[in-house]
Parts: sequence; C-alpha cells; structure tokens
Amino acid sequence: MSRIALLGVPNDDNSSYLRGAAEAPARIRAHLFCDAYSTWSETGFDLGAPGAIVDHGDLRFDAATDPWQAIEHAVAQAIGAGDPLVCLGGDHAITHPILRGVRSRHPRVSVLHIDAHPDIYDSYQGNPRSHASPFARIMEERLVERLVQVGLRTINDEHRAQFARFGVDVVEAARCGEPVRLDFDSPVYVSIDIDALDPAYAPGVSHREPGGLSVRRVIDIIQSIDRPIVGADVVEYNPRCDIADLTLGVAAKLVKELAGMMVRNRAHA
Repeated sequence: MSRIALLGVPNDDNSSYLRGAAEAPARIRAHLFCDAYSTWSETGFDLGAPGAIVDHGDLRFDAATDPWQAIEHAVAQAIGAGDPLVCLGGDHAITHPILRGVRSRHPRVSVLHIDAHPDIYDSYQGNPRSHASPFARIMEERLVERLVQVGLRTINDEHRAQFARFGVDVVEAARCGEPVRLDFDSPVYVSIDIDALDPAYAPGVSHREPGGLSVRRVIDIIQSIDRPIVGADVVEYNPRCDIADLTLGVAAKLVKELAGMMVRNRAHA
C-alpha cells in the first residue's frame, strides 16, 4: 500500500515581521482529520485509510541543539523508509534544513517553489537564516538540480541579481493565468508558501500580498507535475492572522493534494 510521511516543524524563529507560524502544524494536522471534511484527495488517495499516513508528530526544539541540525536529522529519519514526506511549517526558513535532510536519500532533486516572494536574499535584516533567505542558502550549497519559482510578485533588483547568479527559473504571478509548463527531469520537492495565494483565499499569513493565485490555480500547478514528488512543505500559515479558519482550510487542502500527487506519481514512476 502507498503511504506518505508527515512531520510538523513548528519553528518561526527567523520570521522577520510577525510570529505565529510555529503554531500552524498542530492546527493543520487536526484540520486534515476533522470529521467535517473529506480525507480523500482529488487523485483518489484517502489520507484517512489505515496506514496511509506515517505521522512523525511535531519536532521539539531545545536550547542545547541547533534547530537546523534537529530539522535535518528529523527529516532524514522520516524519509529513511522511502516514504514521500510532507512537512508542516513553520516559517519558510525551515526549507533549507529540510532539503539538507531530503538530500540524504535523494541526492538529485529539483524544487518547485510557489510563493509571493523569492526568499532568496543573501541575508535579510542581518540574518542569513531569515525566512527571506532560504533559497540563497539552498542554491549556495547546491542542494538542488534546479529551482523553479512560481507566483512571484515582489521582485526587486537584488532578487534579479540572485536569479542570474543561481540560474533560477521564474514564473511571475502575472504569467500564471496561462498554463504553467514544468519540465523537470529529476524527482521534485514542492515548497508552498501560503502567501502565494491571493489574500482573498488565504488571509492567514504574516505578509499579505494582493494579486496572487487562486486555490484552484495552485492545485492545477501541483497536478501538472509528472515526476516523482519525494518531499514537500506547506509553510507560513499564521493562525494569529487568519479569518474564520479560511486559510487553515486552504493549507489542509494543499497538503491533501500534495499527498495525492506523491502517491499517484510514485505509482506511475
């Protein structure tokens, strides 16, 4: 039977504006399995079926251990059995150590990053681990074969210089009304920042940026991936900023559809 692994990474130590994303993993997990909603993905995978989910719980942090080491170690353990892994964030800074852990099993992987922001500053507010900088670290360490960023709508000159430095493929939000063609030639890791969506669909984020994607558009992009999806994260949901749990429902829906595509593409690999 196909199954996926689930891991919560409740860390928002590197958020630049508002805290609260660390509260998201437990909320998303509870919503996934709430009786008010279906546990079936659109691909026909039932997350509620016995054995469908291997839940590794929420990672605990302590002052004695570097959080990045803790995250990398936990991810490496969670994917050790070969199960595709969905991580629940947390702010976007956690994607860097997550990908370090993913590389322990998948040395060749490309990243689809869906976001309003490039998160590729060399350093932000003097913090090289900022949630605005993870993809600079990822590309410096050559953790991925290719980086494709979709939905961006806050690009500045520093970002453009970083795109050129690292050879990033960019599909700005203004181009997302047309089909987004994703030609990956390696397994894929998907990183979804909830603020990629327009605030009308997902107000529960720390950095609302109008002009974003619809829920349907993001799902369509996920469902266009034709390579194995070995890992993913859903980050930057901030329950403190949500309205009537609208964003919580979106986050849970995206986790379901990522899981469904992980299982479908694994079966067809």
